[in-house]
Amino acid sequence: MAELSCGIVGLPNVGKSTLYNALTKNTAGAANYPFCTIDPNVGVVDVPDSRLQVLSDLSGSKKIIPASMTFVDIAGLVKGAATGEGLGNKFLSNIRETDAIIHVVRCFDDDEVIHVEGKVDPLQDIEVINLELILSDLQMCENICQKLAKQVKGNKELKSSLDTLEKVKAHLNQSLPVRTLKFTEEEKNDLTPYHFITAKKVIYLANVSENTFTNNPYLDLVKEYASRDGSIVIPICARLEEELAQLPVEEAIEYLSTLGLNETGLARLIKTSFETLNLITYITTGEIETRAWTITKGTNAREAAGKIHSDIEKGFIRAEAVSFKDMVKYKSRAAAKEAGVAKAEGKEYIVKDGDVILFFHN
Repeated sequence: MAELSCGIVGLPNVGKSTLYNALTKNTAGAANYPFCTIDPNVGVVDVPDSRLQVLSDLSGSKKIIPASMTFVDIAGLVKGAATGEGLGNKFLSNIRETDAIIHVVRCFDDDEVIHVEGKVDPLQDIEVINLELILSDLQMCENICQKLAKQVKGNKELKSSLDTLEKVKAHLNQSLPVRTLKFTEEEKNDLTPYHFITAKKVIYLANVSENTFTNNPYLDLVKEYASRDGSIVIPICARLEEELAQLPVEEAIEYLSTLGLNETGLARLIKTSFETLNLITYITTGEIETRAWTITKGTNAREAAGKIHSDIEKGFIRAEAVSFKDMVKYKSRAAAKEAGVAKAEGKEYIVKDGDVILFFHN
């Protein structure tokens, strides 16, 4: 499975690049004018996981390797992007290649930060972006349907795919995203080759000012909107996150506690992105390293072994799994084994989040 990625989208000047800088501790150009970001910035970010340090201490590991995710900062979209306005088509193809969308919405007033539409209106901002994504999908869907309609005459097996795509087209024509459409298993298979942007899961990131995490009418509107299609909203202050990212870890924790927060908004965002993409981690630990491996929920032991190396998957004999909780309780794999909580599992065992696994293979 390739590295999973989230595309950061939104109108110009909503705080996307500031957020990206904080995420990656990078310095993507963040400036007070549209199209400051033209080529997408790509950053790989560690997934916070306190379990790794605990296991590393038990194993005396020389290093810790956390799971990671890729974030792609895509230039600000504007009205008309689907027809090429503001470099639109190029940006839309960048979004199509990501696994999920983080939609940054401005939920703060600041006369010094210009708004492309002249006023702060989070719902209108969301609609502008969503409509562009829908139009882009519609254009793609119409093109595919035209091609398939010609091919169906000579190949009746394509009829099912064409019917499914016509259903998608009708839905998009009502200005509705693909993710709100229900599909049968067969229809899902028909759509596998096509990457519809609006089929992707969305996390709405409400960019608030430092003192408006609560009693923020803009934020309330975004939450109400997101609840309609089952999307998640995370309030975050991008400017604060950027400042925190520049501080040493201890100082950042101290600063957060003065604000009554126990983790950064970015830690919440990374964890939520992981959950949204249906990902979990299993862990391997020993003297050389303690490492988190990313898999999709429902992955069996043999496939999970393939994450480490294809040879381990091919020569799989068994997996010895101990839950993180038991590993901490018994302090070592040997003691966990003695207590009967280190289970020998076959290739069909479904790996659970936090399983500490040792693979045996030919």
